[in-house]
Amino acid sequence: MRRSRLGLAALMVLAGLFVYYRSKQVNPVTGEKQAIALSPEQEVALGLQAAPEMAAQFGGADADSELQNLVAEVGRRVVSRSRASQTPYEFHFTLLADPDTVNAFALPGGPIFVTRGLLRLLDSEAELAGVLGHETGHVAARHASEQLAKTHLAQVLVGAAGVAASDSGHGADAAQVAGVVATMAALRYGRQDELQADSLGVDFMSDAGYDPRGLIRLMSILERAGGGSRQPEFLSTHPDPGNRAERIRAEIARKYPSGVPPNLTEGRKLGPDRPSP
Repeated sequence: MRRSRLGLAALMVLAGLFVYYRSKQVNPVTGEKQAIALSPEQEVALGLQAAPEMAAQFGGADADSELQNLVAEVGRRVVSRSRASQTPYEFHFTLLADPDTVNAFALPGGPIFVTRGLLRLLDSEAELAGVLGHETGHVAARHASEQLAKTHLAQVLVGAAGVAASDSGHGADAAQVAGVVATMAALRYGRQDELQADSLGVDFMSDAGYDPRGLIRLMSILERAGGGSRQPEFLSTHPDPGNRAERIRAEIARKYPSGVPPNLTEGRKLGPDRPSP
């Protein structure tokens, strides 16, 4: 009986690994080979389906047409002048009405959102371009589809661990341990995704004509907004903003070893809840 359970568990692991590695393909934006759970068409469909519900959780679209136009204009510029324009995704940029939550996020396939609570903290168009460039990076790098593939594999491994140990009376314990390992792996990959999105954000906003140092200032804004209440970095999918700032400085230095070109701009200055003329 034990041998048959171990055999079944081994088959589950092999099948899961086969599906995972068979799904690998090269991302033309990042140049990396990654396991992908969804086609671009499925990513677009999933994002469009989830967008209304996600927006509703943050008060829906903001009623201020001037601010909506600002977010959409900067977002379109970041996409149209960068490698993001070469992807098959349908990028849409929306300002959400929530004035208290400091957040921005992207859905698979292109819907990108920023809350009023974050926008009101920004001082320049370049900082907004940093936000939108970062979130565009998540979409272009296919992070959601990649995480879904990893989640599917983790579920198979957890199930196999439970099957293998079930006849010894410790199946639940084994599955729990395997689940913790899978969770920590997902958190690690999540932090890597954030750092990669920062790197892509530097590229995208620079290509659009914005000074990439706006993304460094964004990290300072996020750090102040955290007010010391953030989770420890080890347990968070988002790296500490201070650590991200150092990585962004290094990325900017790599991209512009002679210094940031003077033609890259801060864009318009932003006042509280409104763009300046």
